Amino acid sequence: TMIDRSHDLPVARQARELGISRGSIYYLPRPVPAADLALMRRIDELHLEYPFAGSRMLRDLLAREGITVGRLHVATLMKRMAIEAIYRRPNTSKPAPGHKIYPYLLRKLPVTRPNQVWAMDITYVPMVRGFVYLAAVVDWFSRRVLSWRLSITMQADFCIEAVEEALARFGAPDIFNTDQGSQFTSIDFTKVLLAREIKISMDGKGAWRDNVFVERLWRSVKYEEVYLRAYETVSHARGSIGRYLDFYNGRRPHSSLGRKTPDHAYFNQPLLAAA
Repeated sequence: TMIDRSHDLPVARQARELGISRGSIYYLPRPVPAADLALMRRIDELHLEYPFAGSRMLRDLLAREGITVGRLHVATLMKRMAIEAIYRRPNTSKPAPGHKIYPYLLRKLPVTRPNQVWAMDITYVPMVRGFVYLAAVVDWFSRRVLSWRLSITMQADFCIEAVEEALARFGAPDIFNTDQGSQFTSIDFTKVLLAREIKISMDGKGAWRDNVFVERLWRSVKYEEVYLRAYETVSHARGSIGRYLDFYNGRRPHSSLGRKTPDHAYFNQPLLAAA
């Protein structure tokens, strides 16, 4: 890499001048104690299976497996992993200062074509020593992953990069949906969408989505790729996840798409009869 850590210019500024993302400079994720890594991996699996389980239920599920851990520690790890139990509750959360929460626009909205609605979400990716976050922009109708990024922090910049790439390659959707994560409510993130006159939609905090397809994407990515690998470096993770997402878009038929692939549905290609 051309980054010089002893240089007077801050690392983030050097990255900007070189046109690379700050998140990709730090090749190794932060070191995490092995016991916590093992716990986070198991919590991640349990969360995919029981998305409604909060820290108390997860603590009890772990205890049944002979893993003794306090509820507060489970809650701390959940926060670090950017996972939340999904359930209906009154939305009393206050956005961070300067952040704005937008209304949810998809209730009862028929999504009938590509680029009508895009969605974005972040998930935790375990590695041999540490973890990274994966963010993806997905077309709601076709389930196609339009762009994605890995980062060792959960700040908005890697999400913004992914959105800018999707907009540059595929035009703009009518509506862009996210949850109320602080990276999505930040001024820097929303101004990218507002500049293109894209309507912003946000899920209620922790509410069930009308369509849980992003959770289904994460489930596929985890069980068919991430859990089968032991990524040593961020570049190893990036290469392997990239190959999987190419397969997911181009070769993996979807039951919800009448056995079409996301590419077929997104580019409106007819489904070719099996030879």
